[in-house]
Amino acid sequence: MSNVQFAGTVLDHVKEHRSGMVADLAFAVIWVAVVTALFDVLQGPTWAYHLTLFAGVVGYFAFFMSLESALDAES
Repeated sequence: MSNVQFAGTVLDHVKEHRSGMVADLAFAVIWVAVVTALFDVLQGPTWAYHLTLFAGVVGYFAFFMSLESALDAES
C-alpha cells in the first residue's frame, strides 16, 4: 500500500467517524483534566494517579457498551 492510498483510507475513516472521534477525544481530555486536578489537590501517590487514569479507559468502554446495549433494547 502506498502512502497516498494509506492517507486516503485514513481520511475516509476520519470523515466517516468524525462525531465519534470528537466524543472520544472530549472524554479523554476531560477525564485527564479532572483526574489531574483532583490529584493536584489531594497529593495522592503516583500509582493511584495512574490507576485512576486507567479506570477512565475501563469506564469509557463500559459506558459506551451499556449505551449501545440500551439503544439496541429500545429498538
